[in-house]
Amino acid sequence: MSKIKLGLIGLGTVGGGVFKVLQNFPDVEITKIAVKNIDKPRNIEGLDRAILTTDPYEIVNNPEITVIAELIGGVHPAYELIKKAIENGKHVVTANKELLAKHGEELFNYAEQHNVVILYEAAIAGGIPLIMPIKTILAGNKITKIEAILNGTTNYILTNMDENQASYETVLKEAQELGYAEADPTGDVEGFDSAYKLTTLATITFNKRVKLENVYREGITKIKSEDIKYANELGYKIKLVAYAHIDENDNADVRVHPMFVSKDETLAHINFVKNAIALTGSPVGKITLSGAGAGEMPTASSVVGDILAIEREYGTTDYILPMMRCKHAHNTVAKMIPIDKTENKYYLRIIANDKIGGIADITEHFAERKISIESILMKEIKENNTAEIVIVTDKCKENSIKELKNDFDMHSCVKELASMIRINC
Repeated sequence: MSKIKLGLIGLGTVGGGVFKVLQNFPDVEITKIAVKNIDKPRNIEGLDRAILTTDPYEIVNNPEITVIAELIGGVHPAYELIKKAIENGKHVVTANKELLAKHGEELFNYAEQHNVVILYEAAIAGGIPLIMPIKTILAGNKITKIEAILNGTTNYILTNMDENQASYETVLKEAQELGYAEADPTGDVEGFDSAYKLTTLATITFNKRVKLENVYREGITKIKSEDIKYANELGYKIKLVAYAHIDENDNADVRVHPMFVSKDETLAHINFVKNAIALTGSPVGKITLSGAGAGEMPTASSVVGDILAIEREYGTTDYILPMMRCKHAHNTVAKMIPIDKTENKYYLRIIANDKIGGIADITEHFAERKISIESILMKEIKENNTAEIVIVTDKCKENSIKELKNDFDMHSCVKELASMIRINC
């Protein structure tokens, strides 16, 4: 067989890594690379500047190119470029989690109409092999639960807050200086990045279409050092968890938010920029995959793996990689459970006026809302004559906790519900 011809769209951190790795695979020829600035200095050995272009349509419209790798991220112009490449009969490899979350259904259906594949191993967990194992080795399982850390920036921040007893603001600034967080960190710290990834991951894992707009999202910006301290006292670590569960009636609970994770769980010990995904299903039970969720070479590893999967089947059949194709054309959209209807255990940190009978007054509200208390800690009295009270509840409906908060807002004893964090159980 002759070489397959590849077009790269983007030569940033990941694109540069892909170029370097592919030098070891002579059956793939990088024919053209689209960049923003041809004259930009690049420390990439063996790069022939003659194959660079500032026009990505030179790649997607080139009849000689078999596969394109889209590595620029964002929705536009990636959406338009991938759609045109599919229209022109090219297979697509992408690391673009936002595009897949927002337009995946349309693009996968369009690819099937044109008999090409879209592979996206790098889009969910960087260098961690995940999508292909789910679609192949784990295909005989009914996976019912996902518990994952899918964002290295937030995990780095929470780990540092824990280990150095530092504030969120201090650690975020340090993460930005080290390049682990963007100048505008909103996409990471507010949970958007994890929500994009979870949308696609839940869709393929549950074999039900999950819509991004139905995924509950909450970031880490409200987490205080006090919460991390109390989490440790209670036997937990705080992590930004991408969580999804589907019940026997195909009702799906899909959300991203901070969670107390028991120190007995593997996920509690995934630190700094590492990612991890725990899958629970039958017959496999519970398995955890962990490793580098981002970075030049880990992400390039997944991108190149997808390119080689296409290369090894190209020309052998008229319908390549059938197991990796979208299977949702005739499946229903997942029936989503709103966050208010979910059941969780809760950690509540309450700032209350110090007075005789104060705790009794507060716990009375729990009883009225039929919320059972698992444990209660009365912390030190502060100079302003307030006390910090930490309460862990048994399982109850989210809506009951919101009603409780409204009760507190009207109660003179409670100055503030300072924190409310769900507990993974």
